[in-house]
Amino acid sequence: MEKRSITTFAGNPVTLLGKEIKVGDKAPEFVALRGDLSPFTLKDVEGKVKLISIVPSVDTGVCELQTIRFNQEASKLNDVAIITISCDLPFAQARFCGAKGIENAIVVSDYKDTTFGLNYGFLIEEFRLLNRGIVVIDKDDVVRYVEYVSEVTDHPDYDKALEAAKSL
Repeated sequence: MEKRSITTFAGNPVTLLGKEIKVGDKAPEFVALRGDLSPFTLKDVEGKVKLISIVPSVDTGVCELQTIRFNQEASKLNDVAIITISCDLPFAQARFCGAKGIENAIVVSDYKDTTFGLNYGFLIEEFRLLNRGIVVIDKDDVVRYVEYVSEVTDHPDYDKALEAAKSL
């Protein structure tokens, strides 16, 4: 399995597992879980532009703000599915979404098999959490934008990701 050291967590280097996804790649398949434990795959949003917002845990400040921001943006974007993914348990995600009014974005969990984290190269080996980042995929399931943040506690570039999604 490919391992990369391209990011830090609170200033300490961490290892990302899985192949680094790049612009132009065919979007790999993955299976995540919804709040009701039903599976979620890219086929569920087939034919749409997909903006995947990757967060370590919705129970942290930056992740909360990132999730709220993209939920707000989702109501303004036609034909763009906003998907937030973390390794939080689906029950914790559902509780968070209810408390924060997250209704426009799809929030899913990669905790069970970490197929998203491994297939997209976002799984942090040391913590079994996802590295913060964003992936934008076009209607034909081709990756058009990727950001792996260099410091997990930093915000991603929301504007660049939204611009990429809107341009598709």
